[in-house]
Amino acid sequence: MSELNYHHLRYFRAVAHDGNLTRTAERLNLSQSALSTQIKQLEGRLGHALFERRGRQLFLTEAGRIALDHADAIFASGQELVETLKETGRTRRAIRIGALATLSRNFQIEFLRPILGRPDVDMILRSGSTSELLGALEALSLDIVLLNQAPMTDSVTPFITQQIYQQRVSLVGKIPYTKSRASLVDLFTDHPVVLPSLESGVRSQFDALVARLGITPQIAAEVDDMAMMRVLALEGAGLAVLPPIVVKGELETGKLIEYDALPGMVETFYAITVKRRFPNPLVSFLLKPSKAAATAENPFIKENK
Repeated sequence: MSELNYHHLRYFRAVAHDGNLTRTAERLNLSQSALSTQIKQLEGRLGHALFERRGRQLFLTEAGRIALDHADAIFASGQELVETLKETGRTRRAIRIGALATLSRNFQIEFLRPILGRPDVDMILRSGSTSELLGALEALSLDIVLLNQAPMTDSVTPFITQQIYQQRVSLVGKIPYTKSRASLVDLFTDHPVVLPSLESGVRSQFDALVARLGITPQIAAEVDDMAMMRVLALEGAGLAVLPPIVVKGELETGKLIEYDALPGMVETFYAITVKRRFPNPLVSFLLKPSKAAATAENPFIKENK
């Protein structure tokens, strides 16, 4: 069996990302016919059509999408190898970190604190959705991803999920107590609440809590961004259901009050990585202290592979 021609694969990848044979040929300084021949030879080697034409545009077939995923991973791995080995003997090292767009900024700063301000470290920070970040991680474009929900795993997913921090969830707001010893039921009865969206793990815990208490709180807002929850709490829109770390500065200055910790409710933060032949040493540097600190507070902390 003949081996895969990686020149053909590189040309295919370029066309797949451009979606236009003419534009790719011009960019690569090739004739359209030469580029088309390269693609046809790859299709013949794989035994499947990789593109279908619709008007002037090329669209990937199912086989083409699979081939592109593998091509992206192959060439990203090659780039990682070059960059890793080039850095041998250098005094600076880069680390690429992705974080869920709605994740607490305070938590991110605390996680990154061990490398903040280090003259030998270049930090590249990216934000996005869970699927975007995990896709970039799998393609080796990121070294580590920070999430507040563990990704789904199965026998073929390459992700390593490590729980790095867990904090209680509380009721936080501006409104002073209306009663000297207000119970949770009183607080939920007297004040509206600002809640995370239905997709949040904290929200499902909250719904279970109020069901146990037998109450139906007034919902002031449902928000998928912790920064917006902080703003709404500062505006007095209601009592926000969130981890105190999100509003650490406001609690310290007295702009907000932590009314009560919600029983059985926690926000968990995860670091997601993938196995690499040349792992970035800064990743283990960040994770080991975090894991040790988290374990001190949470003896059930674990690593899932």
